[in-house]
Amino acid sequence: MQALSHLAQDIASAKEQGRYRTYLNLERRAETAPQAVLHAADGPREIIVWCSNDYLSLSHHPTVIDAVADAVRGVGLGTGGARSISGTSTFHEDLEAELASLYRKERALLFSTGFAANDTTLSVLGRRIPGLVIFSDELNHASIIQGVRNSGAQKRIFRHNDTGHLRKLLEETDPDVPKLVAFESLYSMEGDFSPIREIVDIAEEFGALTYLDEIHSVGIYGEEGSGYAEEQGVRDRITVFQGGFGKGLGGAGGYIAGPASVIDSVRTFAAPFVFSTSAPAPLVAGALSALRLVRHDSTQRDLPRARASELKEGLAARGIPVISRDSHVVPVLVGDPHRNKEVSALLLGDHGIYVQPVNAPTVPEGTERLRVTPTSRHTAEDVQVFVEALDTVWSAAGLPRSR
Repeated sequence: MQALSHLAQDIASAKEQGRYRTYLNLERRAETAPQAVLHAADGPREIIVWCSNDYLSLSHHPTVIDAVADAVRGVGLGTGGARSISGTSTFHEDLEAELASLYRKERALLFSTGFAANDTTLSVLGRRIPGLVIFSDELNHASIIQGVRNSGAQKRIFRHNDTGHLRKLLEETDPDVPKLVAFESLYSMEGDFSPIREIVDIAEEFGALTYLDEIHSVGIYGEEGSGYAEEQGVRDRITVFQGGFGKGLGGAGGYIAGPASVIDSVRTFAAPFVFSTSAPAPLVAGALSALRLVRHDSTQRDLPRARASELKEGLAARGIPVISRDSHVVPVLVGDPHRNKEVSALLLGDHGIYVQPVNAPTVPEGTERLRVTPTSRHTAEDVQVFVEALDTVWSAAGLPRSR
C-alpha cells in the first residue's frame, strides 16, 4: 500500500542518518550484574553493561526481591484494573504515604511510568489553571515537552540552565498571569545539574510555581535520597516533585508529590490516570522496599558516585572528551552518529562492553554521545578495564582527543 511505503521511506532515512534504533537481547542476572548474557545470532555471550539506569543495583537487592516475592505470594500479580474501578491496594497507599513524607508534601500519586507522570500532570495543570504560562528548560525530557504541549498552555522556552534568560522571559510576561517553571535537577543526557537554588529564587521572586523532575537524582542525592533539591537545601521550596522507580530505585513506575490540590486535580481530571490499570502490587511493594532502603541507609549511594569519579579521572587522563563532570552520569562526546555507533559496536564486539550510542533526535545533532553510567556493582577494576577498552577503540576510530 502507498500509505505504508511512506513508513518504509522514513525508516530508510533514519538508517541513513544514523538515527535507526537497535536493541540488544539481554538476559540480566541478579547474581552477576552488571554482567549479562547477550543473545545474538552467533549464540549467547557474556558481556558487561555500562549504560543501565539501575544506579544503585536495587533491582538485584535481596531485600527488594523478597518484598516483591512476598507480595506476589500474598496478593498475586495484577490489581484487576484502574484504581477508580477495582480499588486501591494497600501497597499503593503505603508507598504514596512514604513519598509524601519523604518530600514533605501533603500528598503523592503513583503512575505506571515516569513519562506518564510528567505528561499527565503538566497536561492537567495547563488545562485546569486558567491562563497558565509554563517556562520550560530547552533540554527538558520528552515527557515534559509532551506534557507542556498537551496542556494547551502558553509556553516560554529558556536556554538550558540559563537563569538570566529565564528571568528575562518572566520579566516580559504579564505579572498577573499564573506561571510555572518546569525543569530537571539532573539532565541525564548531559550529566549536568541545574542551578536549582537560583531557579527557585527567581521563580519565587515572580510568584511562579515550580515543577521539578528528580527522576535521575532519586536515591543518589540528599541525606534521605529524595534527590538534588534536598542536597541543595531547597526541598521545602519546590511546589511539585516528579520522580520514578526505574532508575536509582531499581524498579518501574513514576510519581508526583505536592499540594493536595494538585494531586486531587490529577487523580480527578486526568484521563490517562483515571482509565489506566494501576501498577502491579508486587512492583509497588518492591518500590516501597527500595525507597525505605535508600531513605535510611546512605552507604549504597556512595558507590556509583565513587566509580563515576574514577571513570572521569581515567577518561580525562586519556583526553577522551566528557560533556559534563557534574554527576554520576558520564556522557562521552563522539559528535557523529555513524562513528558513535561504530565506537559502541567495537566496544561490544572486541571487548564485551555494552554502551548504547545516543544519537539525534534524542540529543542535538553534532553532540552524539555514549551515556556511561557506573553502578554500585561496578568495581574499580571494572572502571580500569572500561577506560583501557574505550581508549583503544577511540584510537581505532580515529576520534579527536581533548588534550
